[in-house]
Amino acid sequence: MISGNNVLGIIFSNAYEDSVSELTAARAMGSVPFCGRYRLIDFPLSSMVNAGMDHVGVITKSNYQSLMDHLGNGKPWDLSRKRKGLHILPPFNSSHSGVYRDRIQALSGILGFIRQATEEYVLMCDCNVVSNMKLTELFREHEQSGADITIACKHGVPPVLRDHINLALHEDGSVRQVYLSSVGGEECHYSLNVFLLRKSLLERLINNAVSLNQNSFERDIIQKYAGRLNMHGYVVREYACTIDSLRSYYNHSMALLGSGQVDELFARERPIYTKVRDDMPAMYGLGASAANSLIADGCVIEGTVENSILFRGVRVAKGAVVRNSIIMQGSFVGEDARLECVITDKSVVIKPHKALCGADDFPIYVGKRLVV
Repeated sequence: MISGNNVLGIIFSNAYEDSVSELTAARAMGSVPFCGRYRLIDFPLSSMVNAGMDHVGVITKSNYQSLMDHLGNGKPWDLSRKRKGLHILPPFNSSHSGVYRDRIQALSGILGFIRQATEEYVLMCDCNVVSNMKLTELFREHEQSGADITIACKHGVPPVLRDHINLALHEDGSVRQVYLSSVGGEECHYSLNVFLLRKSLLERLINNAVSLNQNSFERDIIQKYAGRLNMHGYVVREYACTIDSLRSYYNHSMALLGSGQVDELFARERPIYTKVRDDMPAMYGLGASAANSLIADGCVIEGTVENSILFRGVRVAKGAVVRNSIIMQGSFVGEDARLECVITDKSVVIKPHKALCGADDFPIYVGKRLVV
């Protein structure tokens, strides 16, 4: 059986940033806050660590300062090691071409890192998928199926992302057809952009693509070789969601409130790790009210909070009402203010008596450090 310490992890920290440009204007996709105290990169990174993987490279491209601050030396994930461990890979394809433009160029630029790794297999994933995946089961199914490439997928309505991979599977899980879509569509098995294959095969595919000046991993590798290589679809049964817009970010976050999904995502046997920030517990003033909400440490609640997610250090002043909203770290909601279906980025100030009201299908977004 494939063991985690024989699998090299590769995480693309900037993939699909244009789909949530509001949240990624000043940060990488992997740095986007989620569920009160986590970043999106915490989920794939924790899944890898829980599967026994101890060698992970994070490919960066732009706005990665907050990502580097969050990851540090990898200690929260037990990846601070003399050998292997966590590596943040620079965003340069080569000394001649500068920053990479696509996934194939990114992989071509880190081929030296991949070749030096002693692991036999490579697992690649993005940061816009929130899941606590049982990767050990994916390893087992890959070995049992004899596949060249195993693609983790989920059954449902596919996300609206550029050239997203959708799969038609045989009963045994082998891939019958690969088709690309950018508009969503009807329910199918859609890719979670988690790929497992041998390191030697990945090197060969990338070198061939570069020699032919090809630039689409989805079209020029996965779709092109679907009939030539043995590809297998590993259907993920546990909770998994793909963020393809600000609206989906909001809806997937709200769906975790008052449901069993949050227990499935944060399973005890597979914990989600993140950077530890010691802070005081949340404090509630006289007359404060909080219901069906996720409230992180360091918050001070003197008003009313319902069906909302509050990140660390948020303060809700007396008389203020926050409903169906996501309030990120260090924000302040003034006295008698009212927020409904609102997403505030970090360190936002809502002045007293102000009212912002969006809708479930059109949440209002307030940018980082703005004063309203």
